[in-house]
Amino acid sequence: MNNKMALMTVASLGIALLAGALLPFQAAANAGVGRALGHPFWGATTSLIISLAGMVPMLILTKAPMPNFANAFHGPWWLWIGGVLGAFYVISATILTPRLGAGGFLVAVVAGQMVMAVLVDHFGLMGLEPKPINLMRVLGVLLILGGVFLIQGGGVKKPAALPAPVASSVGLP
Repeated sequence: MNNKMALMTVASLGIALLAGALLPFQAAANAGVGRALGHPFWGATTSLIISLAGMVPMLILTKAPMPNFANAFHGPWWLWIGGVLGAFYVISATILTPRLGAGGFLVAVVAGQMVMAVLVDHFGLMGLEPKPINLMRVLGVLLILGGVFLIQGGGVKKPAALPAPVASSVGLP
């Protein structure tokens, strides 16, 4: 691997790590705006509208060419599911982050991603080159699934909070 390829790989990994590091903030922000607006679906919708509002200027600034819809319409059916899957992720994050916490939600997301990614690679789905499942990949997925268990508290319940004392009306005017 030459220096330029190594630098590109390190830069790509750095950007991917940054993208992953930002996800807890996205999930928490979406949950917060959903609560403020009165429903998680409004939080997800707000996130997606702001995403669109952010992408349009990027298209203009980068002078991206007009899309070639003819090519896309002749492509496989799965070219069009990204938006629906993205919306599913955003609404899931909006609803589940307050319940599971940012760490719990995201470790479950990563575990789900890795289980499916290994299967997609193995079967060469969606135009990818097949990459067979091997023992190391299975062990990696099992470690991630173990991480889900550990981050969610290892099945240990938090002690219940003591009930608030009940005020007595005896002797009060």
